[in-house]
Amino acid sequence: MRDPRGAISALLFSAAAVVCARSAKGDDTIKHPGDHPKYAVEIEPHGVWGWTHYNYAPGDGFGLGARFSIPVTDDGFVKSINNSVAISFGVDWLHYSGTNCYYYFDPRFRGPCYYVGDANYLFLPVAMQWNFFVAQHWSVFAEPGLVIYHGFFDYCNGAPPGSPCANPTTTGVDFAFYAGGRYHFSDHVALTLRVGYPTFSLGVSFM
Repeated sequence: MRDPRGAISALLFSAAAVVCARSAKGDDTIKHPGDHPKYAVEIEPHGVWGWTHYNYAPGDGFGLGARFSIPVTDDGFVKSINNSVAISFGVDWLHYSGTNCYYYFDPRFRGPCYYVGDANYLFLPVAMQWNFFVAQHWSVFAEPGLVIYHGFFDYCNGAPPGSPCANPTTTGVDFAFYAGGRYHFSDHVALTLRVGYPTFSLGVSFM
């Protein structure tokens, strides 16, 4: 059975795009380069949903985090439209609850599965943030980048010697990609939704 979460993320982003498009009707903000809030740093505390099961993490993860985005240029890659580029980085903490049963994929091991309990992960994303100011109160962005993760487990029973689960922690680097949008209440405060891989987030941006 296909995982429905990819379809959910596409649906959420499509809905946000439709809302932005309707709000932007008759608003030519996108045609005015540089006509957007000026700020030295965007600080965004948020709630996080981790829909990917990282390595041996059971279930979905929920937690808190923050992003910090520093503008590199107020005029982005396309000089004829209202866009900007920033470097975005942050930290997210997620708690994964539940118990999963995993098999150690090694031809020498033919025993039953072993169990992983609750897990906690720290994510450190770093991305290029390309912003498009499509209307007076709306902006959208794309964020390609990388994420460093570190996970640690409450317990890992029945793991054979030498298996990754025998070590109570895991650390690695993965690619990341996010797309999102902001509703700007003012030049200094916005509601920010971010969807993508490996997490979703919803928070408030202070500029």
